[in-house]
Parts: sequence; C-alpha cells; structure tokens
Amino acid sequence: MTDSESTELDESVREAVERSRSGAPAVGSVVRDRFSSDEVFQRIVAAADEEITSGARELFFSALAAGFAITITFLLYVSMKASTGGDPVLSAMLYPLGFIYIIIGGYQLYTENTLPPVALTLERLASIPALLRNWVVVLAGNLFGGTLGAAALAFGGVLSPEAANAALELAQKGVETPWWSLFFKAAFAGLIVAGVVWVTFAARDTISRLAVVYLAFLAVPLGGLFHVVVSYTEMVYLVMNGQLAFLVGLTEFVIPVLLGNTFGGVVLVTVVNYFQTTENRLESARFEGAKRQLSIREWALGGLAGRSYVPLIETEEGTDDHTDSYRVVVPIANPRTESHVVELACALAKSKEDAVVDIVHVVQVPSRVSQRYGAAQNQRIIAHSNEQLEDARERVAGYDIEARTSTVVSHRSFEEIFTVASRKDADLVVMGWSNDRIWSGGRAERTMSELTSRLPCDFLVLNDRNYDTSRLLLPTVESPHSALSAEVAKSLRSVVGSEVTLLHVVNGPDERERGEAFLSDWATEHDLQDATRIVDDTGDIERAIADRADSHSMVLMGATERGLLTRLLTDSLHLDVVNDTDHAVLLVERATERSLRQRLFGR
Repeated sequence: MTDSESTELDESVREAVERSRSGAPAVGSVVRDRFSSDEVFQRIVAAADEEITSGARELFFSALAAGFAITITFLLYVSMKASTGGDPVLSAMLYPLGFIYIIIGGYQLYTENTLPPVALTLERLASIPALLRNWVVVLAGNLFGGTLGAAALAFGGVLSPEAANAALELAQKGVETPWWSLFFKAAFAGLIVAGVVWVTFAARDTISRLAVVYLAFLAVPLGGLFHVVVSYTEMVYLVMNGQLAFLVGLTEFVIPVLLGNTFGGVVLVTVVNYFQTTENRLESARFEGAKRQLSIREWALGGLAGRSYVPLIETEEGTDDHTDSYRVVVPIANPRTESHVVELACALAKSKEDAVVDIVHVVQVPSRVSQRYGAAQNQRIIAHSNEQLEDARERVAGYDIEARTSTVVSHRSFEEIFTVASRKDADLVVMGWSNDRIWSGGRAERTMSELTSRLPCDFLVLNDRNYDTSRLLLPTVESPHSALSAEVAKSLRSVVGSEVTLLHVVNGPDERERGEAFLSDWATEHDLQDATRIVDDTGDIERAIADRADSHSMVLMGATERGLLTRLLTDSLHLDVVNDTDHAVLLVERATERSLRQRLFGR
C-alpha cells in the first residue's frame, strides 16, 4: 500500500468514526473533545429530526414510559422527605433519579425531548403543525403515564403512612401557590431543562451527561421550582385521595406550570442558543441548504413537515434547468432487473411535450451503519451504481427524451422515495413493486400512514409480471384516480399503440342502461371514445376485473377512498386480480389536496 493510499484510508476511517449515522459531528473540528456552538446545534437538530419524524404510536408509548418513570421522582422525594424529617437538602438528593432514567434512556419527556424540534421549526425545516403535533402526542403520553403512576401510589400501598402524608402536603403546597408565582417558577425550571438539552448534546460521554442531569434537576426541588409532569402527577395523586377537584387542579396548578415550562424552555434558552450560533450553523448538516427550507405557507400549515434533511450520498449535482418541465421520477432498487419500470416511465414521458425522466438508484444501508462511510467507500458505491445504471441509460436513449440518473444512499427505503419526489418537485413517480424490492418492507416503517396521507405527486406502482402494454383493461369510476388511469392509457395508446378496454360495474341488469350511459360519457370526457366498452351487471367489481384480466396484458387499477398505496404498504390490499393474475398490474393513485383542518390535525 502506498503512502497516499494509506493516508486516504486513514482519512476515510477517521471520517466514519467522527460522523454519527445522522451526519451530525461526533467530535469537535477545532478541539476534538469540545464542540463549537454550531456543532452542538447540528447534533441537536439531528436528534430533533429523528423525533419529529417518529410515528405517533412510537412517540406516545415512549412518552407514556417517561410519564410513569416520573413517578420514581415523586416516590423518592416524598419518601426521603418523610424519613429525613423534611430536611430540604436530604429530601431532594434522589429527586433527579426519574429524570436520569428518562434522559439517559432516551424516553420522550415534555420539555426535555420536545425542545430540540423547536430548532428545526426556527430553521423552517419543520412546520409549526409538526412541532405542535410532537408536543401534543408527547404531553398526552406523559400525562397518561403520570396518571397510571399516581394511581399506583394512591391505591397500591407503595408509600408508607408518613410518606403518603408528605405526598399530600407537597401536592397541596403546589396547588396553593399563586398562579403567576407558579408560572415564573416553572419558567425557571424550563430554563434549567432546556439548558440540560444544550449541555448534554455538548457532552461526549454518559458520565458527563449523568452529572449534568443530576445537578440540573437537583436544582428544581432545592429552588422550589415546578416541572409540569411531576406537578401533574402530584395533582392527580391529590385528586385520587379526594383532596382536590380535577378541573381545579388542572386550571390552577398544572396549566400555569405547563405554560411556564414552555416559555422558559423555548424563549429563554432555545431561541437564545439559536441566535448565538452563526449563519453556517447547518452548512454541513443540512442537505441542499436553504433550498430545503419551507415556504412561509408550508411552515405555517404543514407542507414538507417532518421530512429528513440530514446528509445523504446524492450524485446529482448542479442547478436544475428544467423547473417548468413535466418531471417523472423513477426510483429503482436494482437497475438490472427493473427495466420495465424505466420503459413505462419513458413511454409516459414521451407523450408530454416537455418532460424529464429522473432515474434514481436508491441504495439502502442498515440503520446501524453510518451513511457517511468516507471518500473511498463512497466512490466505490457510486462507481458500482453507475455501472448498474448503464442499462437504464441505454433504454432511455431509445425514446429520445431528456433523462438523468443519480444515486441516493440511505438507511430508509420507501420513505426515501417521498423525500426524493419532493426534492425534485416530481409530477409523477413510477415505481416497481414485488417481493424483491427493498421498499416491499415499507409497511414496517414507522411513518407510512402519515406519508401516504398526502402524496407529494401522482404515483404509479407497477407489478411487472409478464410486462406487456399492448392490451389495457381500465376499470372506471368517477374519481380523480380513475381519471389518472385514463391519462396513462391515452399516453400508452399514443406512444406504443396500446388497445384500451373500459370496464364499468353496476349492481344488476336494471342498472345496465345507466352504466352504458355513464361509460359513454366517461369515455368522451377522457378522450377514449374509440376504446372498447364493457358494462358488467354482477355488482362484484373484483370478480368482474379478475374474469377479464386474463384476456388483457395489463390492468390499470385506480385507488379507492382509502388509497391503494396506503393499503399496499400496510399489507391490506387483497384484490384477487393483483395477487393472482399472471399479467402486469399498474396501481394508480392521484395526489389530492387536503382541507385546512386535515393539514393541521391529520385525517
């Protein structure tokens, strides 16, 4: 091995070691055992990206565990208070244990783990609704866990009589504290918690984090401050012992503490720490820089909320000079076996006056492996991908259309397709589906229902068994998805000469005349008057399609109200024609707009 090769290998290994999987710094660039404010910020937003893209179920149960763990803090505090005769210092010595368990264990706690996503929101990389959704889910889980913990203490005989009396006195003292005093005491607690967030991300080892968490949370009881989840647990314990009305405790105790914690954490620390960083705070941790930022409308109402921006290997470079073109994105897992997906995309693009086909080779790596392997490994991946993409380039050349190829390396599979489609401003995504695709495991990923609730563009999913576009069967209904099927059929008819058969199913012979009228009008509306028309009066849509699938080479299936893509990902699509036919099936789903209410709160 030459000296230059040895140096390159050393640099490659060092880069792999010094970068976490998310792309955030693992050591300081100037002083290796210390981070600059910019580097701390990059580590925080990498963690925030992981949190804000988590599914609601994941967040809730992690938060529930954290809420129940707070019971440990309450239990130890009142037990020590009873055994030490109320000594303020000795009573508080074990108070931080519940918080240590939560923070070192990575559970979701309102204040500590909900503050990092504020950094994403300030950078306009996540929307306000995404932030609020994160807060609401985590807070709900924390409070539910706190309720379970309070019930265990109240009815489980865990506390000694002396500790039970101390618990009642402690909770009653908090309830009797004036509203504004609660707010400002909670604001200081929020300041401490947000400071813990910043300092723990600046620390490089668990011992340092342990010391920071212990000392910081020890200051809460010693300073007579309030944390919302602990306060809620105390309040519920008081309610369960018949000493307080729930609504009174919620409005006069818990809510002012909640507002104070949020104010102290967000305004006094998160925003201040944000503005102490430089304009280059995300230069090495954000893909495509300011281009990834949301517009003001998207930031306020949703848009690209929650999309991951941390670095990927992406071989496409330079500015896009096709902003007004019809963009067809073709994600492929294996360029050598997915030629039919490329052919279909090219045929559809060929029917447009100004279209560009983007063929993206998605290379999935295990989540435990760093995405940034080092220069040498990156070059090997890119070189191998380019070699595999050569066949796709040759196929595109035969259609005389503008085409590009690129490679993306990610530890995600199907979710990455949404990121690529949004980044390239796609009009249409054409992808393959079968058991050998890496995204066939998409149903196991955590945010599929959220991703598919608002598609970034139109989607075509091809099962290419015996791929042949010569004879198309198109079931028709009055829906935007069926209209997209018509557009696909017209494109294939004009480019490759496909024969089109329209099928409409009605409920019984009495409705046949109405069905024929519908089919005639539908064919005229979608410029398919010369297509063969079939009206089936059995009322069984799946059987009607299955009976005629064998006499056609491809079936175009439009989405239902639930969406074909969502059902495919959740393994709930059980159509015989999709599962049993020996011919190609194309699943078609059009991107539809959601109402303001749906954008803010989901479906």
